[in-house]
Amino acid sequence: MPVVSVGNLTLGGTGKTPCVEWVARFFRERDVQVAIVSRGYGAEQGRNDEAMVLEENLPDVPHLQDPDRIAAAGRAVEELESELIVLDDGFQHRRLHRDLDIVLIDATRPPARDHLFPRGTLRESASGLKRAGAILLTRCDQVPAGDVAALRQWLAARWPQTPVATAAHKPAELVGCDGATAPVESLAGKVVGAFCGIGNPYAFRKTLEALGATVTAFRAFPDHHAYTRADVDELTRWADALPAGAVLATTQKDWVKLRVPALAGRALWAVRIGLAVLDGEDALAAALERTLASGGREPPDEPT
Repeated sequence: MPVVSVGNLTLGGTGKTPCVEWVARFFRERDVQVAIVSRGYGAEQGRNDEAMVLEENLPDVPHLQDPDRIAAAGRAVEELESELIVLDDGFQHRRLHRDLDIVLIDATRPPARDHLFPRGTLRESASGLKRAGAILLTRCDQVPAGDVAALRQWLAARWPQTPVATAAHKPAELVGCDGATAPVESLAGKVVGAFCGIGNPYAFRKTLEALGATVTAFRAFPDHHAYTRADVDELTRWADALPAGAVLATTQKDWVKLRVPALAGRALWAVRIGLAVLDGEDALAAALERTLASGGREPPDEPT
């Protein structure tokens, strides 16, 4: 049973969920029965935000959340007849065998300038990248091209055999609670009040600003924040104080937990984000295709 792990060196905020979706979709397009397995941080009262986003965007891919990821992988095989496992946030979870470790590095937070927790955000030192089968640099559109090139050179000098790809998290569309959608371009020139509870909240703010929005008010909650009634009441008061005509925006991860159509009479829009591989996609795809061969399945010449 092939296993592809998507993980990182840091405590969060590299954009794993869009990458997990991209990898799962890669295999589904090749008619592979995929299941996603994760520990389920913040899921004590049910599915966490990542699971709800992935379920919304990949309705034909089951997502099993269990602190015992080996047991979850077993259920995926035995009960769901899965042919491949995508292990979400699995780089430090080494009990479960994997055929490929994809490690994400946020280009806005290069490991050479970071420190081990609690001084910094690193779960382990950068030397752990020797276990990586492929490295994906995320949010490369949010830093100067020279910084991306310097990071690639730093990686190549230490792990020259490991393929490195670059990616950006691209806004795909705006989603409303009633099923309505709108183009992200509609935010251009608009005054926006935004909030989120993700690992790198200011990356979301930069995304809105890159779309041409003027972010007049911004609130950041802790990663995986579980919104309470009191939070909704406070956000309603906050939204009510925004300028007339302001647009209210949040991330899809926050939206799937709130599921409120509006705050203070203002429609709430979620920005759905997709992963766009900018460079190195062929090498990344080749690494993924090899996992099919490792499971005894011949990869197709073209996606079906």
